[in-house]
Amino acid sequence: MEEKDDLFNSYIEFLKIYQNSANIMKLNLGCSSDVKEGYVNIDICNPWGLDIIVHDLNKTPYPFEDNTFDEVYVSHIIEHLNDFHKTIIELHRICKPHAKIIIKAPFFVSTKYFGDPSHKIPFSYRTFDNYTIIEGKLPFYDKWRLKRRTNFGEESKFRMIKRKFIFSNFKILKWIGWFINLAPMYYERFFCFILPAEELYFEIEVIKTV
Repeated sequence: MEEKDDLFNSYIEFLKIYQNSANIMKLNLGCSSDVKEGYVNIDICNPWGLDIIVHDLNKTPYPFEDNTFDEVYVSHIIEHLNDFHKTIIELHRICKPHAKIIIKAPFFVSTKYFGDPSHKIPFSYRTFDNYTIIEGKLPFYDKWRLKRRTNFGEESKFRMIKRKFIFSNFKILKWIGWFINLAPMYYERFFCFILPAEELYFEIEVIKTV
């Protein structure tokens, strides 16, 4: 009898977990033809005839309510848009508190960036510094940027979880990324023009109250 009760309780717990996971909302912003299962996929056009939402991503508000998404995936799209600030603030609006935003973008000294004439916004290791909170003891650079924020008077709306350079997507060259990420700010300041990385990867957490 106890075994049946344990089995029944385990089944109820499974149902709770499944229901909670089913309520997780994910957005694939600027999806192109990379339509992801389990995500709301949106882009500026749909020449592929796929099941996506079509919306001009330069125009806000996006067609979503406040506090809709738990996760947003943004791969190689923000650099194509007209206004970085407006885009980041809009992502903050449509995300739930503590939502995770994953952003990939070409590094500004890479041919992936300047080789595409449709790119408008350069990305650096420090691109999100004006929008992320500063915690703990402040080193010199953080003291300096606190006085010189260029976020149009907005409060810090995100926490930086992770950021790194992706030196190359070729296996034979990936090991170089490990070295440059040991001291990424020094690399960007002194060596990036000699040995340019291809991309940047960011994970940021949304800071807000409802």
